[in-house]
Amino acid sequence: MALSECKAVDSLIRRVQDTMAAEGVPGGDFFEKAFRDTLDRTIKAEPDGTTFIITGDIPAMWLRDSTCQMRPYLTIAKEAPEIAAAIEGLIRRQIQCVLIDPYANAFNETANGNCWAHDKTDMKPELWERKYEIDSLCYAMQLPYLYWKNTGRTAQFTKEFMQAAKTVVQVFRTEQDHENLSPYRFERGNTFFTDNLSREGKGALVRSNIGLIWSGFRPSDDACVYGYLIPANMFASVILGYLAEIAEEIYHDEAFSRECADFSMEVRTAVEKYGSLTNYYLKKDYYAYEVDGFGQYLIMDDANLPSLLSMPYYGYCDQDDPKYQETKKLILSDANPYYYEGQYLRGIGSIHTPARYVWHLAVAMQGLVADTREEKAEKIRMIMDTDGGTKCVHEGVLVDDPTRYTREWFSWGNAIFCELCMDYCGIRVRMN
Repeated sequence: MALSECKAVDSLIRRVQDTMAAEGVPGGDFFEKAFRDTLDRTIKAEPDGTTFIITGDIPAMWLRDSTCQMRPYLTIAKEAPEIAAAIEGLIRRQIQCVLIDPYANAFNETANGNCWAHDKTDMKPELWERKYEIDSLCYAMQLPYLYWKNTGRTAQFTKEFMQAAKTVVQVFRTEQDHENLSPYRFERGNTFFTDNLSREGKGALVRSNIGLIWSGFRPSDDACVYGYLIPANMFASVILGYLAEIAEEIYHDEAFSRECADFSMEVRTAVEKYGSLTNYYLKKDYYAYEVDGFGQYLIMDDANLPSLLSMPYYGYCDQDDPKYQETKKLILSDANPYYYEGQYLRGIGSIHTPARYVWHLAVAMQGLVADTREEKAEKIRMIMDTDGGTKCVHEGVLVDDPTRYTREWFSWGNAIFCELCMDYCGIRVRMN
């Protein structure tokens, strides 16, 4: 039986459809298509018991995308053994990937040597791309934790998981002093500056040992302008807290638990010190997107996750946190160079796509962090009304012409749209 045909999937779809229909919110059929799509088209059970998940129209698995693609199904994994097996298989696969190379973001199904480009970096045949992104490692640690919290299962916490967790912590420690300790370099020839790191692959200079973790690339897979990406550091602080809890509760490793807890607080303290700015006129604090530790900063937000917009979604702060609210106002305005408004669409885009293209993913995130159900419903309608007649969630959509979009099939976007519909209906992934 196909994963999308299991009883728990059918039951959840009916619950969402009935709730939305009863309240006059369209999109039940759209939700069903998106919810079944990942299960039907992106997942492959491997002979070794692992699960390989393509991101959509690219035949590779991103640590970030694959985690997000499976996140909505955590809500039914406890009563659906087929779904649980697929998630556990993905966790095992992601742990393998981290142990192959913690600096890589995307992987091949086999060691076939396929790749996005022949980059100047330490490539291996298992790697599709080797862009070091803090969030990739965070996602690989987040999924086992959320699976535990939503199902109560702990089989995913193996010897290999602990090895991978310690690898992640070691990489984060190394990248706190990227300038002097890091072995990571990345160069791509004949391309845009967003796909390449300066200084012979080392990236822009940052101030070392201030508590923040360096990242070469953003969740959009575009190069950081300044190496300290604040949303990614926020996410890392949360994930290090998860590892502290796992080490204590599952492995009874008090030393590693204490190390992770202290590291989490160290990163959070650095975020608040170096990533926080004050509006000169309003005298209110908000967060920068990137900083270098020397005083330079970037005011913006990107559609890809983690973002500044998504802080509460990842558990860094409460939704009513004053600094978050000020940041939210700023990034949902012209102060953010990637915020666009047009005839059909308004929201956050990305340097990864053309100007005035808003990402459905960012619109859905606006709905997920919205204060009212009315705003959540508005974002559901906005996504549906700008699908270009395809009944699919896209990557970027031109704000004045929904028939012009990027990526016909973007499974991560489908997943976030599904989460928004579920959230509207009171169905949420348990975070702790």
